[in-house]
Amino acid sequence: MPNHLARLAGVVLAILVFLWIFNPFVVIGAGERGVVMNFGAVQKEILGEGLHLRIPIMQRVVIMDVRVQKGEGQGDAASKDLQHVTTNVALNYHLDPARVAETYQTVGTLIAVGDRIILPAVQESVKAATAQYTAEELISRRQEVRDKIRNLLRERLAKNGVIVDEFSIVNFSFSREFNVAIESKTTAEQLKLKAERDLERIRIEAEQKISSARAEAEALRLQKEIVTDNLIRLRQIEMQQKAIDKWDGRLPQVTGGAMPFIDIKVDNR
Repeated sequence: MPNHLARLAGVVLAILVFLWIFNPFVVIGAGERGVVMNFGAVQKEILGEGLHLRIPIMQRVVIMDVRVQKGEGQGDAASKDLQHVTTNVALNYHLDPARVAETYQTVGTLIAVGDRIILPAVQESVKAATAQYTAEELISRRQEVRDKIRNLLRERLAKNGVIVDEFSIVNFSFSREFNVAIESKTTAEQLKLKAERDLERIRIEAEQKISSARAEAEALRLQKEIVTDNLIRLRQIEMQQKAIDKWDGRLPQVTGGAMPFIDIKVDNR
């Protein structure tokens, strides 16, 4: 029995030494993929998350991170009107999990992807897009410029198994002379808008005064008409009153018309 236990312990120890020296197991963590190489040759097989067995000495597994990465940088370019522009950008990207073997074979690790692929692609895309707009258009059409750079990046990086998740323009920087010109133009436009607003206010106030004057004139005219009508009616009443005061209560004995006057006898009995 002791010999059997000794042999078993020796076997277990040998296995542990073998595992420790040759390490045939590989663990792929969350958000990672494993690139398998047989004697240095990249294989099409890609290992997913979990525990995997490899053939010692023959096989080696390179772990590639496929989680979203963040990159920031800047690119210098010339605008359509030959203004010098420095563009600060931010990029979110990740490796295509199904193509990490191809990416590793053609480019290298994730660090190499950032240095050899991401940075040159960003600079080239920024230059290509910036050259299509004037300096002022880069500011006024910023969203359009961003979309154009993002589309260029997606097209370039997709060739190497890199997927663009999001791209944003942090800031545009121009030369001091251009900034001074922009400030002067902005000030002039603000003064112009203020002058236009003042003119509009003056015009509205003038129209209000004219309308008020017309209303007052119309009111005075109506008052004058009312007074005139009242005077005419008053005169008519006064004349009627005078006629009534002068009447002796006797009806007229003659009438006038087309016929000769005829004496009308009135029987007073």
